[in-house]
Amino acid sequence: MINRKFFLLLFLVLGSLTLTAQDCFSPDTKETNTELGKIPGETMGQKLESLLFWSQEEKEHRFPIMHDIFPSIPIPTGNHSVSLKELKNIAPIWEDETTLASYMDDNHVKGVIVIKDHQIRVEQYADGIHQETLWTSFSVAKSVSSMLVGVALKEGAIESLEDPLSKYIDEFKGYDYGQVTVRQLLTMTSGIDWNEDYEDPNSDVGQMYKANCKGVESHILTYMKPLKFKHEPGTHWNYSTGETDLVGILVQKATDLSLAEYLSEKIWKPFQMAHCAYWLADECSNLNLGGSGLSASLRDFARLGTLMLDHGKIGNENIISEAYMTDSTSLLKQVNDEGDGYGYLWWRFKDGSYGAFGIFGQMVYINPHKNLVIAQMAAWPKAGSKELTQGRQAFIDAVLRVID
Repeated sequence: MINRKFFLLLFLVLGSLTLTAQDCFSPDTKETNTELGKIPGETMGQKLESLLFWSQEEKEHRFPIMHDIFPSIPIPTGNHSVSLKELKNIAPIWEDETTLASYMDDNHVKGVIVIKDHQIRVEQYADGIHQETLWTSFSVAKSVSSMLVGVALKEGAIESLEDPLSKYIDEFKGYDYGQVTVRQLLTMTSGIDWNEDYEDPNSDVGQMYKANCKGVESHILTYMKPLKFKHEPGTHWNYSTGETDLVGILVQKATDLSLAEYLSEKIWKPFQMAHCAYWLADECSNLNLGGSGLSASLRDFARLGTLMLDHGKIGNENIISEAYMTDSTSLLKQVNDEGDGYGYLWWRFKDGSYGAFGIFGQMVYINPHKNLVIAQMAAWPKAGSKELTQGRQAFIDAVLRVID
């Protein structure tokens, strides 16, 4: 039976959204409770962890309504959105007989958009999906959290990347994570032991939200506080969603705003995004999850890419620290023999392009040399695989073959 206390918390969170986000849609709580009841687990954290093992039908149904199913904080946009200009569509060309339609169908891709020189050259949606559809981001949200660190650094809310986490997160005082610097957290070089195996339910990434709440402390803080160093900080790169949740905690502790509020205030409203978005919130603390959980429309995900392409500039103002902006998309840590690597929560490729990529096929790809942004939302049959990743790269290559 589903925990009654959990439903009370969910009701309070959703009720607060109705009061604080009058310009954002409020979900039908009856429908939400019905869908929530179908998901295994007693707590929100247990239910959220189960998504790694949802059926294909469940993924395709729930990914567009994650912000309705789980407690979320709205990200209101301004009163007037900026419309993207559209030019005649190009047709991506594959080296085999693949077409855009077959690529999307074969890989369960629900929407793609290509923006060249700030103009839409391709925009295609699967049946039942449209411009207003909000889709969950998974690890694309990590890169958005990184953008917000750059904003907080420019504004002085975060003073230095060399600061230890204990300076901003009191709960880490006396623990190994308290000695990790902001820079090491951003580059995933904390040295703390972590297992990110999405197919192993006993991995860290499969367990991090499952425990019962300890007061109002975030699940991720409760889980990660006792973790120990395996390597000397700064010497070893290890991909960790838990650490990107900590990036979110860092921003929220430093600014005294939720990630959703900060994103709305600093980017969504001033950049005049097209649609209200949402960010999942931890059931214990009501703090946003920095490593995933941002739901937005495909066009707005693409516009985040154009903001990066414009070096973090809105109008005449650089909202992101310029030095941070440069480093965040640079090759700070090489992760394979091909010369690809990682910046501050952005993947960086040897040709100078970079991107944000989430499990099950989410993508915001940026190629500064081509003045190009490609965004994709999907429900891959697996969280990830070599074949699926190669298929996504083949799509990027197909666009590059025909782009001006």
